[in-house]
Amino acid sequence: MLIIDATSSTPIYEQIIDEVKEGILKGIIEPGEKLPSVRELAKMLTLNPNTIQKAYQELERQKVTVTIRGRGTFVSEDYQPRKDEERLMEVSELFKKGIVEAYYMGLTKEDICNLIEKLISELEGVEKDD
Repeated sequence: MLIIDATSSTPIYEQIIDEVKEGILKGIIEPGEKLPSVRELAKMLTLNPNTIQKAYQELERQKVTVTIRGRGTFVSEDYQPRKDEERLMEVSELFKKGIVEAYYMGLTKEDICNLIEKLISELEGVEKDD
């Protein structure tokens, strides 16, 4: 199930994209698995179907999903992560903001690296002791 924070400054359609991608990385959503229809997901999350449609279109543009007319939207069987320079710049800016914030919280370089390793381990489904 996708978790959406209506109070977040991140647009809801981007939250849906992020949640689907995280679900795939964690193995919760499998390659080839059918995603709920736009209407079903809109009803489950009590959101406007246009918001869901926008997220699904972006997932398809990024080749994370494929839509088969009359059958639905499926997680791509052969999805290969690819470098997208524009997205890489966005991710770099997010990391930079996070690192600046971490330094202002008093975290050391080692603390920040450990935090990043812990987060990656969570996404890979590996428990890491502190």
